[in-house]
Amino acid sequence: MNYLNAFWVGGLICALCQVLIDKTKLTPARVLVSLVVLGVILQGLGWYQAVVDYAGAGATVPLLGFGYSLAKGVAKAVAKSGLLGVFTGGVAGAAGGIAAAIVFGCLFALLSRPQSKS
Repeated sequence: MNYLNAFWVGGLICALCQVLIDKTKLTPARVLVSLVVLGVILQGLGWYQAVVDYAGAGATVPLLGFGYSLAKGVAKAVAKSGLLGVFTGGVAGAAGGIAAAIVFGCLFALLSRPQSKS
């Protein structure tokens, strides 16, 4: 059942974003940034944790989950270090995702053959 919940919640998030890209004048970059900001806001209000508990990776893998990780890291760091945690907590909380993005980005850059569009 966990796989099913992750699949339908993650799929719903992705489908809603695709509708935003297709039916509005929002660029994909604006939709992506909006997702991260929305994830931070929802976690700040304490609403996104329930979605994560229900859907697991279906809620943490999309960019909403990146915003959730940033907000959660900041909250943890502020509780531990005070005001300095505002500046350090987000990066610490999302370090795994950031590192994976860098590693896989470099790997695919080495393996691909980029060509200019004509």
